[in-house]
Amino acid sequence: MVNLSRGSIWLFTAGLMQRLLDAGAKELVIWIAGLAILLAVAIYVIGKVRAAPAQHEPTASELMSKFRESHSRGELSDEEFRTIKTTLERQLREELKGDGETG
Repeated sequence: MVNLSRGSIWLFTAGLMQRLLDAGAKELVIWIAGLAILLAVAIYVIGKVRAAPAQHEPTASELMSKFRESHSRGELSDEEFRTIKTTLERQLREELKGDGETG
């Protein structure tokens, strides 16, 4: 296990700085260009990941249409359909209210 004290960290940092100062201008430009490219790639990847659309969740009206079709095909009983309809009713009202405000 490596024991790093303040002195050894300072010596490492000083040695690294000295190597950078001793390096030629050509080597410094190459390192800086490499770091700039790496930074640009990282920013691009982060931007793509953050811009990816979230998974689409169906709206209450889409769900209601789906359940209405299932009910008409006989896949849901009248009681099941009423329960689902009652459950989605509040969400439907909120969606309708939101549509009225935006349009």
